[in-house]
Amino acid sequence: MKHITWVTLNLVIVMYLFQAVVTCNARAMGSAQKLRVLAAKYHVTSILVFGDSSVDPGNNNNLQNTWHKGNFLPYGKDFGHSHPTGRFTNGRLSTDIIAEALGYRNITKAYLDRNLMEEDLLHGVSFASGGSGYDDYTANVTNVISLRKQLDYFKEYKIRLRKLVGEESSHMILENAVFILSMGTNDFLQNYYVDPTRSQKFTIAQYQRFLINCMETYIKEMHSLGVRRLAVVGMEPFGCMPLIKTLKNSRKCDEDMNQVALSFNLLLKAKLSALEATLSMRTAFVDIYDVILNTLRNPSKYGFTEIEKGCCGDGLTEFGTSLKGLNTCTDHSKYIYWDAVHFTESMYYIIADEAVKSIITSL
Repeated sequence: MKHITWVTLNLVIVMYLFQAVVTCNARAMGSAQKLRVLAAKYHVTSILVFGDSSVDPGNNNNLQNTWHKGNFLPYGKDFGHSHPTGRFTNGRLSTDIIAEALGYRNITKAYLDRNLMEEDLLHGVSFASGGSGYDDYTANVTNVISLRKQLDYFKEYKIRLRKLVGEESSHMILENAVFILSMGTNDFLQNYYVDPTRSQKFTIAQYQRFLINCMETYIKEMHSLGVRRLAVVGMEPFGCMPLIKTLKNSRKCDEDMNQVALSFNLLLKAKLSALEATLSMRTAFVDIYDVILNTLRNPSKYGFTEIEKGCCGDGLTEFGTSLKGLNTCTDHSKYIYWDAVHFTESMYYIIADEAVKSIITSL
């Protein structure tokens, strides 16, 4: 079977994303229909996601002993009829937008969604869990789903898929799927900088290399499980989060933290190149650092007016369960951040659009 190249696939995605960002009218519906034809032609079967709250569509809803949930308003304020799904934003995530670009679904469903149907398995799911990281100890801090457990769910998914469509078809679906891995911020913000377990053992540079080694181990396991096309999302400039600036009592981004994110991205990108050279796997590094930083520095260019705080509550400190029942700003589209940590759907559109363009550039 002929494989789609990353360049061809992402050209398809960019065609749609550009249309989606510019307009939401009938022409976008026509574009989506064309993409369904293109996706079928190039055997793009599904999107499968691992990661943290940046790509968690609601897996944490079913966890009993964690506060790291988003299944209540004002999360989901602009999702359908104000329906909180567990996504840590007001609407859809970047992976939802990319899934629509592939032409099958306008959302990526959570693997642990109690309403997940067998046919949903055919087009992909997200195993991601808000609060998770490359370091499995990070997930333990907030009692969420570690990357190790996410891979266990993927193994279970493979069994279910095989029972559903048979050995040959399930192999074809996975071989032609697009896998996305998006995490890392929690390893620093809720682990290294807060819990002494890692910071007493590692310097920041040592911990970065430790995370890269963790990532390498998991990517090799993904490859052994049949992953052949993997996009890894880089670290955001987390020193610019409203929460961090509030804690630092500054209106400026924390440059030391941003430098940690930037240097980690360099290590990550180099490791991906090395892995691609030794494994029969196509990899892509999605560099969102500059995309986000550029938007924060030039908000009016993208239609934003507020960069200092999130749309919900005071916008400076609240996220997760502390956000429950709080009021929101009037115009959601003018805010880059939804809460003190997570982005709005408007920002996720920009991340999805620009990140995919950077994939094409890097390839």
